[in-house]
Amino acid sequence: MHGSMQKIQILFPDPLMDTLRQLARIEDRPVSEIVRRAVDRDLAQRSGLLQRGASVPPDFPTFDGGEVLVSAATMKSLIHGDQT
Repeated sequence: MHGSMQKIQILFPDPLMDTLRQLARIEDRPVSEIVRRAVDRDLAQRSGLLQRGASVPPDFPTFDGGEVLVSAATMKSLIHGDQT
């Protein structure tokens, strides 16, 4: 599998633990394997961050929407129907 393994303790809220146990029963796998696979998938998705040397991933996806094309005052006038 992954060579040697280390043991850690993780606390899950009851509803999440109930879901993990239910999934483990359905898949006939230990909860630990389901958690390891989930962590593997998450780390694979974040591998680009590690390769770029990012220290902390962003809380949510961001994008650059470009420069502002209309001033706030003009936008307000357009929204409220003021003709200037």
